[in-house]
Amino acid sequence: MAKTAWIFSYKLKKNVSEEQFIERTKKLHDEVISKAKGFISWEHYLQDKVWTDFVLWETEEDANNATTVGQGKEVTENFYACIQMNTCRALITKLVKKY
Repeated sequence: MAKTAWIFSYKLKKNVSEEQFIERTKKLHDEVISKAKGFISWEHYLQDKVWTDFVLWETEEDANNATTVGQGKEVTENFYACIQMNTCRALITKLVKKY
């Protein structure tokens, strides 16, 4: 069971298509994030041009350590190049109770 989640919300840059963004996300997932210790899953949600990601980790330590796993990698830079960074909100939060 997931113990910690990254929850991110953001908007894409106007010149970025959803297809292009999904392609870059999949590449980041496949090459970096999914290989990080404790990774469970990554889900995208979309409402009114606001994307929300839920990335689940086994432990809080895994989630915190993974925040730097993609630093300096081209695949990570390509992903972030799609996002209006001034719209980005991030939260790392622990699971308290699952019903």
